[in-house]
Amino acid sequence: MKVQRRVRSRTGIAWIVVGAVLLAGVVFVNLAVLQLNLRLDSATQERSKLKAENAALQSQLSSALASPRIQELAHNQDGLIQADPSTIGYIDLGR
Repeated sequence: MKVQRRVRSRTGIAWIVVGAVLLAGVVFVNLAVLQLNLRLDSATQERSKLKAENAALQSQLSSALASPRIQELAHNQDGLIQADPSTIGYIDLGR
């Protein structure tokens, strides 16, 4: 009887150890997945930020390139000239 109890006791302890190792493995895998998700989220945010910055820079470039071209067309086709800044006035509507 004592031998059977010791064998059962050792078998039970072995199953507990195996279960603990498996649970620890599951926890480590979940932590690794969580870290990867955090890095992916960070990279996605950085990508969105860079896309927005790229769009803003493209808009600035487009505006910078369009202004001289429009001024040249206005001068050559319509004979318009740029106004003297000292002759420009503003009206305060007092709202």
